[in-house]
Amino acid sequence: MTSPPTPIRVVVADDHLVVRTGFAALLDSQPEFTIVETANNGIDAVRVCRELSPDVVLMDIRMPGMDGIEATRQLLGDAPDGADVPRVLILTTFDLDEYVYDALRAGASGFLLKDATAERLFDAVRVVAVGEALLDPGITRRLIGEFTKTPAKAPAKPSPTLGTLTARETEVLLLVAEGMSNGEIAVHLHVTEETVKSHVSRTLTKLGLRDRTQAVITAYETGLVVPGSRRTD
Repeated sequence: MTSPPTPIRVVVADDHLVVRTGFAALLDSQPEFTIVETANNGIDAVRVCRELSPDVVLMDIRMPGMDGIEATRQLLGDAPDGADVPRVLILTTFDLDEYVYDALRAGASGFLLKDATAERLFDAVRVVAVGEALLDPGITRRLIGEFTKTPAKAPAKPSPTLGTLTARETEVLLLVAEGMSNGEIAVHLHVTEETVKSHVSRTLTKLGLRDRTQAVITAYETGLVVPGSRRTD
């Protein structure tokens, strides 16, 4: 007999009681999710996550004491290599406001509007839990647009780890950084979508990245892609 899948363990962090308990109740109503704890500020969110090691954290951006950006940075950016860290799904009221960009740079895998439907909430947690980025190509392009508005303060130096990529993996990374979906990349390179998925997976592994959101950011911050540039082929 096949054992039932292990529930996705979730922490909900939001300073508004109604939002916090509402999301927790919705997720707890589904057998595939388990709420391990809730937190009403970033400090408690970091503590709870370090103690209980959830799979996913729903993290509000604006919280007293420590906001969701700093909490995400402490959980992900300051974690030692090999540490068991959760995926962070940012909760926000405004679609792609400036704070969302900061949270993505801090390591969040995507964002969810607080007025999202229950099904959208469930899908978002599922997507993030398996290591995918909760950003469709259109949203990725808007993220890229934010980079192009603000040129780097100093010339970026390519990361030594970029040298571990093959020529094809580097090409795929460039296309991901332009906001192309796997299907679009497959058509562009005249290969199968499964081949593209393999290239993306190997690239993320070699660069130590969690998802394609971080790949886009890395491509710009290492200077592999120059803000405002576009391929002409």
